[in-house]
Amino acid sequence: MSKVIRLKTPVTSEDLKELEAGDRVLLSGIIYSARDTAHKRLTALIREGKPLPLKIAGQAFFYMGPSPPPPGRPIGAAGPTTSRRMDAYAPLLLEHGLKVMIGKGPRSAEVIEAIKKYRAVYLAATGGAGALLSKTIKKAELVAFEDLGAEAIRELTVEDFPAIVINDIRGRDLYQENVKAYHVGL
Repeated sequence: MSKVIRLKTPVTSEDLKELEAGDRVLLSGIIYSARDTAHKRLTALIREGKPLPLKIAGQAFFYMGPSPPPPGRPIGAAGPTTSRRMDAYAPLLLEHGLKVMIGKGPRSAEVIEAIKKYRAVYLAATGGAGALLSKTIKKAELVAFEDLGAEAIRELTVEDFPAIVINDIRGRDLYQENVKAYHVGL
């Protein structure tokens, strides 16, 4: 039976050990927006032995590109993007301490193996709910790669950001479990 867990960033593997695929999470603290081009640049910096523009150990990356903020708001709509676009880069970032990834859709077998190896989690945010999700974002500041525009890395201060655990630290996969549970001989 799924439960609701409040989680504050930054996190450790110890903080994540009780999470199970299917649990609902209310995330508070700092998360970073980062999409594929930012991931490509971060992994290039790691491979070149250069310093990163932010500390990724213990952090959460939200795969999204925001729309411009309306008056009086720190950010516009902030919906998740398809996570597979980051799969080529995720294992290296997990190796360097990334603990939480947030997006939508399934992950590759390689990413799920890295999640297990480095004791991290993958969370899904509801696609199509960017305006609603943006209400949990209290502050947004540009951190790196300003030239990427909406895809630049932003530090987001969130309060009770809702997500669902898709892959827990043991690699359990909610999507696969649901397919098995509801397969009716198609």
